[in-house]
Amino acid sequence: MSGATPPERPAERLVGPAADGDESTVEVTLRPQRLDEFVGQERIRRQLALVLGGARRRDQPADHVLLSGPPGLGKTTLAAIVAGELGAQLRATSGPAIERPGDLAAILSGLEPGDVLFVDEVHRLPRTVEEVLYPAMEDFQLDVVVGKGPGARSIRLELPRFTLVGATTRSGLVAAPLRDRFGFTAQLEHYAPEELGTIVRRSAGILAIVLDDAAADEIASRSRGTPRIANRLLRRVRDFAEVESGGRIDRAVARDALDVFEVDGLGLDRLDRRLLEAVVDRFAGGPVGVGTLATVLSEEPATLEDAVEPFLLRAGLLQRTPRGRTATAAAYRHLGRAVPATSDAPALFDADGPEGAPPGDG
Repeated sequence: MSGATPPERPAERLVGPAADGDESTVEVTLRPQRLDEFVGQERIRRQLALVLGGARRRDQPADHVLLSGPPGLGKTTLAAIVAGELGAQLRATSGPAIERPGDLAAILSGLEPGDVLFVDEVHRLPRTVEEVLYPAMEDFQLDVVVGKGPGARSIRLELPRFTLVGATTRSGLVAAPLRDRFGFTAQLEHYAPEELGTIVRRSAGILAIVLDDAAADEIASRSRGTPRIANRLLRRVRDFAEVESGGRIDRAVARDALDVFEVDGLGLDRLDRRLLEAVVDRFAGGPVGVGTLATVLSEEPATLEDAVEPFLLRAGLLQRTPRGRTATAAAYRHLGRAVPATSDAPALFDADGPEGAPPGDG
């Protein structure tokens, strides 16, 4: 760490309802504030309730928490709930925003006793920053280098006790020394349609949207197991209903709305279907490399790998093999194509969905 004075608490924000922009404000409004309001993730809720309850009884900050899982499952929401349950202030930043040890030092030195520091995408912290974070997490101490050259000296500063909540979509990229310093780790899983239906009905009540249970279930079934997507689709269905059906939302209106926004019965959007159609129609079901698909679709390979393929793999429509991506028999049927008798597409799935576990990455 250099002797230069770092800027005051860079890349840090207080989390609350004053988020910028209408859409983000709505998203914050829909987030549950307490653990008993949080829908789904029953195992994690039970474990986290014990961790936070024990900390309250001891009247001290909770152990550091690491939350991992795909985007949109509630990691940021749970971080805010941790702060709410502890009666603490939540301060939020992200791994890419903390570029230098001095940035982290400025954030840590500005914490108050008991604060909860939320670091999103914690796996993207630079290694030099991680090394400063280790003693802060373990001993609540911060080593600061004063001066330069031979006259430089290290000063150890005491930090207030705080709780670090880290979130990551790539748990395998979290360095082992950092992961081992979290007292509680949790892997969030995709939601069942019934849980998403409950979330849609709760969000509809908050937004004063009138819809019946069948419409809520229709939206939930197309939400890819992800609450963030469910809430987004609910708002789009509301827009359609206000313009086309006088605000009334039943199953038929929900279906018409989602068809207009190109979200099909499995939750696939236009890019998902374009990828499947490319594999099935242009490459005879595969195998085909992701670089070739990216060129055909005019998309970045990283977009396909991170935003498109995970759901297609989980839904049993696509398979990764050492030679490339192949379409399954279910993909042919979903696109309305006949499954070729000599196709290499693995007949692992029936028309109604997977009969077993999704195929591996290959």
